[in-house]
Amino acid sequence: MTDLQSIVDRFEIGTLPAEFTDAGMMHDYDRFAELFTEDGIFRIPGAVEFTSRAEIRAGIVRMKSVWEYFVQNVHPGTVVVDGDTATGRAYIYEFGRFHDGQSYSNYAVYHDRYRRTPDGWKFAERSYEIKYVDTSPLPGSVPAEGETHVDVEI
Repeated sequence: MTDLQSIVDRFEIGTLPAEFTDAGMMHDYDRFAELFTEDGIFRIPGAVEFTSRAEIRAGIVRMKSVWEYFVQNVHPGTVVVDGDTATGRAYIYEFGRFHDGQSYSNYAVYHDRYRRTPDGWKFAERSYEIKYVDTSPLPGSVPAEGETHVDVEI
């Protein structure tokens, strides 16, 4: 990786997982769907498979509606560029509580395929692989409306 275009490609691709997490956390479902190609695939094996931007947008709205709160952290993985396509991985830690009171925490890997488009790099496919799950009740809580901090003595 010595030429400038290669560096730019890897940088643009590397921002996609962070944008994905941010769009989901901020409930920006239009931006979330726009991260995918028109025929993009978002898959959580055994749970969901959406095969277009429209399905992805509608599906993420449904998925998010069952959560009282949900937090996702993304950690960079690998990216391999091959012309106008690329593959990569991103590592995920997420936790949350459903409206029914059940808690969920897991570590996972997204296996990604990317495609260069006139609008920049996009996910062509994003497939989720869970590595560890914990359904123990989460000990924390959501701050009250308007609360911006918790008083902690250090």
